[in-house]
Amino acid sequence: MLKLEHIRKSYDGVTILKDISLEIGDGEIVSILGPSGCGKTTLLNLILGITECDNGKIIFDGEDLTSVPMEKRGFNIVFQDYALFPNYNVYKNITYGLRNKPDISTQQEVDDLIHLLGLEEHLEKRIDQLSGGQKQRVALARTMVMKPKILLMDEPLSALDGVIKESIKERIKTIAKEFHLTTIIVTHDPEEALTLSDRVMIVNEGMISQYGRPEEIITKPKNNFVKNFILNQLEIKKNNIYSLFAATQNPATAVL
Repeated sequence: MLKLEHIRKSYDGVTILKDISLEIGDGEIVSILGPSGCGKTTLLNLILGITECDNGKIIFDGEDLTSVPMEKRGFNIVFQDYALFPNYNVYKNITYGLRNKPDISTQQEVDDLIHLLGLEEHLEKRIDQLSGGQKQRVALARTMVMKPKILLMDEPLSALDGVIKESIKERIKTIAKEFHLTTIIVTHDPEEALTLSDRVMIVNEGMISQYGRPEEIITKPKNNFVKNFILNQLEIKKNNIYSLFAATQNPATAVL
């Protein structure tokens, strides 16, 4: 279990996070959701260990990791831009971390992960030959071969569309379930958070506005910010879809 206790963080006198406390169970998928500038990425960096908190504690399985450096926490992140090595093929990207720690995963475990993510036919390809969804799967495989204690993902679906996005969502769910892996995802998209996560944490102005299961967020928003942010965003998406179909059905009336 991951516990955050009274986390605070400021930059140049500006408070970014204010008294953040929560618990995330083993194997849970939790999305951190909120508008730009609300402190989502800062919180992710604090958990990972890139950034130090000003106050509070980060506890994992009973061990205080607050002062433990990033490389010793055993957490791993899939970055928004994938951070793949363009001079290596897919297989070398996936196994890059094993060069210095070859005993973390066996060859069979690597092969099983490649199969799980559907990457067998792409192993010899260069990174620039891959689609966005394929790059995301490679980045996910590269992280998973290192057997992280917690998987962190920063806007993993933001550059993907339609069927590809849904495919990656299902693979993230499968990995969390099969590996019983706690997964924390930063996103600005309510639809992604509500359909992918076991629980959703909504952050506004550095504070937790609500933390609960998707059905609780939808049916019992705790305050006006949650209601407006979630429901308005979903309403905008719905209206955009309706407008798209209307334009398709009546091309003569579409605005050019």
